[in-house]
Amino acid sequence: MSLSDGGGYGGGEPGGPDTGGQTRTRLPDGGGDPYGGGRRTRTGSSSRNLITIVGVVVLLIAAIAFANRGGDGQGAGDGGAKEADARSTAPTGTKPVEGKNGGIASGFAKTEQGAQSAAANYAVALNSDGMYAKDRRRTIVTTVYAPDVAAARESALDQAYGNPKFLGRIGLKPDGRAPDGSTFVSRANPVGTKVEKFSGTAAKVSVWYSALFGIAGADSKNPVAEGWYTNTFDLKWIDGDWKITDFTQKDGPAPVGRDQTASSAEEMSKAVQGFGGFTYAR
Repeated sequence: MSLSDGGGYGGGEPGGPDTGGQTRTRLPDGGGDPYGGGRRTRTGSSSRNLITIVGVVVLLIAAIAFANRGGDGQGAGDGGAKEADARSTAPTGTKPVEGKNGGIASGFAKTEQGAQSAAANYAVALNSDGMYAKDRRRTIVTTVYAPDVAAARESALDQAYGNPKFLGRIGLKPDGRAPDGSTFVSRANPVGTKVEKFSGTAAKVSVWYSALFGIAGADSKNPVAEGWYTNTFDLKWIDGDWKITDFTQKDGPAPVGRDQTASSAEEMSKAVQGFGGFTYAR
């Protein structure tokens, strides 16, 4: 909030003259009040001060109670409309996922938070280096997609990710492996999720994430670089879990990059090999 938006800090445009009031300087008593009249008594001042303090305390207690109020983000007087602001993850009482299917978390809760967790994990899987190896790609696709969608897309994905020209252009061998002595990096790092729609057995969830992509190696022509994207997944509840039926991707929102010195290929390789990713579940 700016200091001139009706908050009592002055009128006019920001940085302009303050026309909201003037400050009076009271001179020492004895010569009378230069603004008129003699020295006035302060009868009832203590009572007024006490009432003011009590009122402020009551308002603070009410504000704290409102800020700490739990619930699902729905107000009692807004007809069940959801809050516009983003909400952080929170304990739900639902047991976290324990299952793994092809190294990908599975068994998400049939809730909005469960759908968000599934979408975040699926964004990580679909942006991993496993998509560039045929066997691992097939496992990822059959795990995250609805069965009918996976069968329809498998061939197209094989042609896209297994194309030797494409692989050569990004610096990989025809079998999807990095050149000897180098490390292929393809990793998504979700920043947040947002439920666009939810109906119990269907959900639309957006995942905002940063992505590291490239080859860490002394002779690499495609060094590891960072990008920012948002994937929006259409999810359907199938056989006890959330599955992708469709998704779209767009660039950004992307922040301004900091002025940092890029790490060496060796440092980047060690970081990727030494720091594991996360499973998103709640």
